[in-house]
Amino acid sequence: MTALLLVGLLGGIGAATRFVVDGAVRARWARTFPVATMLVNVTGSLLIGLLFGAVTSHGLGPGWSVPAITGFCGGYTTFSTTMVETVRLVQSGQVRRAVVNAIGTTLACLAAAALGVAVMALVP
Repeated sequence: MTALLLVGLLGGIGAATRFVVDGAVRARWARTFPVATMLVNVTGSLLIGLLFGAVTSHGLGPGWSVPAITGFCGGYTTFSTTMVETVRLVQSGQVRRAVVNAIGTTLACLAAAALGVAVMALVP
């Protein structure tokens, strides 16, 4: 029951954090390409990699890692929004940007997560 409450609480905090970060980025860079969503997903994936690396390399237990990864990072990242924005780009005739958004976000997120795991493996 405690894990469920932590996941819910951290999920809400993650979603609120995404809202703040997204708004701050959009206020500075209002463009047709969804930079804010990509930034949120890449930084969230990096955090997932760091946390997972802490589990595998440093024994961080599931009591903290599961709520942090599933709750906070799950609430913070937003791959569904990436896909909605990709469809909107296609609908507006910006197919090239749509492809960059979908594939670029996926590759950047995978690289960020792998970087996080690698960094934690190097930390003594």
